[in-house]
Amino acid sequence: MEYIDNLPSMDLMRSEKMTFVQLIIPVESAHPAITYLGQLGLLQFRDLNADKSPFQRTFVNQVKRCAEMSRKLRFFKDQIHKAGLLPSPRPASQPDIELEELEIQLAEHEHELIEMNSNSEKLRQSYNELLEFKLVLQKASDFLVSSRSHTTAQEMELSENVYSNDNYSDTASLLEQEMQPEFSNQSGVRFISGIICKSKVLQFERMLFRATRGNMLFHQAVADEEILDPSSNEMVEKIVFVVFFSGEQARSKILKICEAFGANCYPVPEDMTKRRQITQEVLSRLSELETTLDVGLRHRDKALTSIGFHLTKWMNMVRREKAVYDTLNMLNFDVTKKCLVGEGWCPIFAKTKIQEALQRATMDSNSQVGIIFHVMDTVDSPPTYFRTNRFTNAYQEIVDAYGVAKYQEVNPAVYTIVTFPFLFAVMFGDWGHGICLLLGALVLISKESKLSSQKLGSFMEMLFGGRYVLLLMSIFSIYCGLIYNEFFSVPFHIFGGSAYKCRDASCSDARTVGLIKFSDPYPFGVDPSWRGSRSELPFLNSLKMKMSILLGVAQMNLGIILSYFNARFFNSSLDIKYQFVPQVIFLNSLFGYLSLLIVTKWCTGSQADLYHVMIYMFLSPFEALGENQLFWGQSVLQVILLLLALVAVPWMLFPKPFILRRLHTERFQGGTYGLLGTSEVDIYEEPDSARQHHHEEFNFSEVFVHQMIHSIEFVLGAVSNTASYLRLWALSLAHSELSTVFYEKVLLLAWGYDNLAIKLGGLTVFAFATTAILLMMETLSAFLHALRLHWVEFQNKFYHGDGYKFNPFSFASLADDDD
Repeated sequence: MEYIDNLPSMDLMRSEKMTFVQLIIPVESAHPAITYLGQLGLLQFRDLNADKSPFQRTFVNQVKRCAEMSRKLRFFKDQIHKAGLLPSPRPASQPDIELEELEIQLAEHEHELIEMNSNSEKLRQSYNELLEFKLVLQKASDFLVSSRSHTTAQEMELSENVYSNDNYSDTASLLEQEMQPEFSNQSGVRFISGIICKSKVLQFERMLFRATRGNMLFHQAVADEEILDPSSNEMVEKIVFVVFFSGEQARSKILKICEAFGANCYPVPEDMTKRRQITQEVLSRLSELETTLDVGLRHRDKALTSIGFHLTKWMNMVRREKAVYDTLNMLNFDVTKKCLVGEGWCPIFAKTKIQEALQRATMDSNSQVGIIFHVMDTVDSPPTYFRTNRFTNAYQEIVDAYGVAKYQEVNPAVYTIVTFPFLFAVMFGDWGHGICLLLGALVLISKESKLSSQKLGSFMEMLFGGRYVLLLMSIFSIYCGLIYNEFFSVPFHIFGGSAYKCRDASCSDARTVGLIKFSDPYPFGVDPSWRGSRSELPFLNSLKMKMSILLGVAQMNLGIILSYFNARFFNSSLDIKYQFVPQVIFLNSLFGYLSLLIVTKWCTGSQADLYHVMIYMFLSPFEALGENQLFWGQSVLQVILLLLALVAVPWMLFPKPFILRRLHTERFQGGTYGLLGTSEVDIYEEPDSARQHHHEEFNFSEVFVHQMIHSIEFVLGAVSNTASYLRLWALSLAHSELSTVFYEKVLLLAWGYDNLAIKLGGLTVFAFATTAILLMMETLSAFLHALRLHWVEFQNKFYHGDGYKFNPFSFASLADDDD
């Protein structure tokens, strides 16, 4: 035990030791002190004003000002983006300015931009109207001229035979009225001209037809130019239309429909001379507006460019200031109203750095009173903090996704770094596929500095975050692939010749029949002669199934051993005596014994049926094993192990609840004074509650039921978890068989033809299937199954995961987008 205690501690084995501190800060030093602590990023403040709303806090006005400045900066960013300008990635070198001065500058810039945008919108609206007017004049003139040309040929005949009729105005059609010159202005054949979006033309014409009951004539033509839509800032294709109708009622209906569809109507005179005059005026005004708009846009882009040079620096400054005031709102005034009191957690190693930062803040503020920094006692559970780097961070995230470790609890990430990629590789073992994954991981790592500064999509961000996990998964896949001797399912004689050869010269197919062993076993991995043989599948199934059980029992034993280190660290002797010891006995009496039988059978080459041995160990423990006996004394050992397994179940279930009740009774009846150094007594206290030592009712039934559930879960879990590790065998077999199918049924089949197109097609299908199914879907499948084995089968033996993360106040962790 002393040897274990004297072992050096690992960085990631347990979380950093934390301490609860109190700060008493003079008002004049508060802002620089919090700023320096934000730069340091090693102190997590506790909110001492949790009972107050955000509007009741001390620095609410400063927070509102920062939020308003953030809004203005987002407005500038949007304007720069809409203008197609790129903000400067590097902040311009500018002397530091105060927050008040920045607030004035931002207000001036916002007012200037709003005014320029307003003027630009008005000019753009006038320009669009004139441009539409010009297009309507051009197209409507063509309609009017064509309609006039149709009347000249038939005007005399119509005036003699039709127009002289007294009932003409009631019976004439709209087209006939349109052709009569005398009735054009008097009897009511009129027209409305305008312009509408092309996407609305069909519905617009249908609505006009229904509203006028067909008493209208609709002409349309595509506008020669596209028009800029100010709302979407995109060019829109429009249609010029002219509607001929009769009657005032029809006119009002048509105008309402035009308004509903967003069609703009423009007056077009019938006189050709007037149309020409108006067209000339419109063209001249358009030219003037184009010049004015161009000058305004250049001026606006110049202003936005000057803002863009400082935008990044301003946004960082405002974001930091807002974070500082948000943190100051978590502090409380003391009774004199001259000092702010703050409390929080920090790692013990950071105390010196925090004190240095507070001394700098005192000097910068020229305060006559220093900042008081002292350690306090608390009954609250400290946060969990692991110092990780780029390599270990991804593995820590995998563990934290299940649950954050309790303070000073054993951290599974230490072992996950090795076991996770290895179990993945057991299911994904193929050194050809492993090389493909390795190349992808190396590409991500080589572009690390470039990709880390970019905004990536959700899938790419996840892939980039796990680049070092992918690296180890690929390396272990190559290793397991060499053991399985599979390169895209093809075996190679890498480590020498096969241990098998043809029985005699008449052996025609040495791959399937007539093989005998003539030399020592293949030095590393599976002999390549197994591939394609009749016994390949039974042999590999047996090998991988037994290997899965060995790996599973080993990892579950590791989890139970880690529970011992947890209990020893927290001085919980009850957990060691009545949880660790019976769990080790039960698991190894059954499945440890099975692992021993597997290894013994491999070493001796016995033909014993292990299924029969394990089944009749329970059904007939005293029956002779006969030919299934692997070593002397096996029958006696089986009986002893079975009895130990049966004893271990009540050992886990009964003693601990009764001992806890006795300890509780002695604790409050004078039998024992002081705090008990066991985690069992404290297990029922909430992490954030004060430890109040008064008479509490000990709910024995609840404790006993909890222990019974835990014991039953372990007993049943020992069986189900061991069976769950067989997924290593199943997925490895599936991966190997899929790879074989794609190789033999796609690539080799296509390669058997003399046609080059068929060969290229087969190669393309093989490459696509390998990439999409084996390198993507199978990788994801093996990843998820390895994740499950760690979260459920491994971590449930020792890991509680009911802690909370250390979340220090740090400028580095501020979000890019301020809410």
